[in-house]
Amino acid sequence: MPAHERLTAAIVTANDDNRPALVPFITAGYPEPGEFINTLRAIAEVGDVIELGIPFSDPMADGMTIQRSSYVALQEGVSLEWIFGELEMAGVLGTPLVMMSYLNPLLAFGYERLAERARATGVCAFIVPDLPYEECEELRQALEKEGLGLIQLVTPATPRERLKMLCDASRGFVYAVTITGITGGDAGLPDDLADYLDDVASVAEIPVCAGFGIRGPDDVANVARHAAGAIVGSALVEVLEEGRDPKAFLRTLGGK
Repeated sequence: MPAHERLTAAIVTANDDNRPALVPFITAGYPEPGEFINTLRAIAEVGDVIELGIPFSDPMADGMTIQRSSYVALQEGVSLEWIFGELEMAGVLGTPLVMMSYLNPLLAFGYERLAERARATGVCAFIVPDLPYEECEELRQALEKEGLGLIQLVTPATPRERLKMLCDASRGFVYAVTITGITGGDAGLPDDLADYLDDVASVAEIPVCAGFGIRGPDDVANVARHAAGAIVGSALVEVLEEGRDPKAFLRTLGGK
């Protein structure tokens, strides 16, 4: 089985248990690099898929919470090389991993080396928010050679024809951004969320997971009526920032 199909299988298994898949996001190495693997293992007990953020100096799609976490992690010396080293020492987790990274760290690492190290450490796919579909062929080919996927993002502003193209190109799941703007907003989910997610789900042949603005149980429940999974980022990073128990928080959202 290609590694990206592990993502699809994990989401389908959650749905078969009559619940949405929970996809927690953390910034690798935050808030304390020495606790990274312990935090990852704790979250793996509750999440169905883990989205692992690679710290970057200019995370343009992220709000202040994730920007802060990225800055702190970089100051602590967290890099893509360090992250792979930590994952190698920890051993492959039972919960599949997705790496979310801006393009520059991946380019600097080298695509073929990236794909090989990712496969060996349990990473199943990548999300690259600043890489347009039209420019992704080289990375996509390197990943798919190792059975890994490139997850595409769609938004409420994505035209119908392009939505179909992006859903067809995505592997593992389709990332449906629920709002226009950056992560971490607290204005709630938009009123027309249902129609938008239903539209994406009608086009996609793999599960759709919704992210941005999902902060509490009600948000997860709203998303669950129309999508296969809910991605929880800024709210979880805030829990870590405040020194609270991430596993307990995720359980309030309906984790496994």
